[in-house]
Amino acid sequence: MTNIIPQIRSCVFYIGYGLITLVWGTASVIIGWALPYKIRFIFIVFIWSHLVLKWLKLSCGITYEISGKEHLSIDPCVLLVNHQSTWETLFTQTLVCPQTTLIKKELLKIPFFGWAFALLKPIAIDRKRKIGALKQLLKQGNARLNNGIWVTLFPEGTRSTGRKGSFQRGGAALAVSAQKPVLVIAHNAGKYWPAGEWLKKPGTIQVRISNPVETRDKTVDEVNRIAEAWLEKVLSRLDDNHRN
Repeated sequence: MTNIIPQIRSCVFYIGYGLITLVWGTASVIIGWALPYKIRFIFIVFIWSHLVLKWLKLSCGITYEISGKEHLSIDPCVLLVNHQSTWETLFTQTLVCPQTTLIKKELLKIPFFGWAFALLKPIAIDRKRKIGALKQLLKQGNARLNNGIWVTLFPEGTRSTGRKGSFQRGGAALAVSAQKPVLVIAHNAGKYWPAGEWLKKPGTIQVRISNPVETRDKTVDEVNRIAEAWLEKVLSRLDDNHRN
C-alpha cells in the first residue's frame, strides 16, 4: 500500500495542476492584456506559480528552503538557473518581479499556459538558429534590463544531477553586453521532481543563490567559468547532503 501512495499523490497533483492552469490561464488571456506590465506579470505568472507550488506541497509533500535570497536586493540583472525539472521554472517566477524568461518559441503554442505567457513578452527563440537566437537574446535582453526587468535563463546542459554544471554562453554574453551582474541559482529539485518523470517524491528542495558575479572588465568566458565553478561546487554539496 505504501508503494502506491506516491503514485496517488502525484496523480492528485497533476489533476489540480491542470485545473489551476486551465482556470488561471483562461482568466489571464481574458483580462491580462489590459493590465500594466508589472501587474500583468504578478497576475499571470507570480500568483499562478505560487498556487501551483502550494498545491505541490499539499498534494506531494514537496517544500523548499532558500539560502542567499538577500542577494536579490540588487537592481535587475541576469539569473542563471540550473535546469533539472519543471519545478525551477515555477519557483523562479516567484523570486523577483517583473522578469522575462528565455524560452523555446513553441512553448507559446501550448493552450492556456502558452497563450497567457505570451502576454508577458518572453524572449522566445528558435534554438535551431543559434546565431539568430543569440542576436535576439542580446537585443531583447538588453532592452528588458534597461527597462528594469530581470532576465531569467535555464541553460541546457545543467539538467542532469551528478554531472558538472555548465552554462551556454548566452546568459554571460547578455550580462557582459548589458554590463549587469549574474546571479546563479542552484537547487536539487531533480531528486524530488525528476525531469521527464511524473512521479513526485516528498522532501525539501534546497535552493542556493550566489553572490553577484560582476561582469565589468570580464570576458564572456570568464563570467561563465566563475558561474560554472560556483554551480558545480554547490551542486556537489547538495548531492553530498542528500546522500547523508
